[in-house]
Amino acid sequence: MRATLDTLAIAALFGIAQGALRFVDLAGVFALATPLSVAPWTVVTSVYAHGSVGHLLANGLALLLVGPLIERRTTRLRFHAFVVATGALAGIAQVTLGGLIGPPSAVLGLSGAVFALGGYLLAGNIVTATLFDRLRLPPRAQFALFGLVAVVLTATTAAPGVALIAHAVGAFCGLLAGRIGLLDAR
Repeated sequence: MRATLDTLAIAALFGIAQGALRFVDLAGVFALATPLSVAPWTVVTSVYAHGSVGHLLANGLALLLVGPLIERRTTRLRFHAFVVATGALAGIAQVTLGGLIGPPSAVLGLSGAVFALGGYLLAGNIVTATLFDRLRLPPRAQFALFGLVAVVLTATTAAPGVALIAHAVGAFCGLLAGRIGLLDAR
């Protein structure tokens, strides 16, 4: 549970920093927004920063549900790299694609990475692997199925202001990574 707690501690430190930066009107300095070239560090900082204490608590609770189960299968370094990589990809997808279908907005939070961890858990377990082996689905069919599952998982969190594209991309990345056992240290 150490990598999960590390991740929560980093997010809490970002929350404290955001609180302090609110006093000088710089609370949004960690947010990922378009164009990405303006503040490239936000690709990483946006994964750990959150819009509110409630947002951090919701993501933290979800992380506590899936994180420890993934930690058992991987190394601490792989866990952290996966959280940053999938969270960053989800955030980039949200600000890029979200700006195409609506007004541009900034993105914050661990939810893309948490959806990736959940997707990994769903696709990377022995039951799912056995099912896929028995079904003998071609790679394209598996890819399409993962896309559908990502959309269904994302629909469960649909609400105004929720980064649905980030959730879907995170879940999809996690499903793919779980299917190939990307994090498995065995």
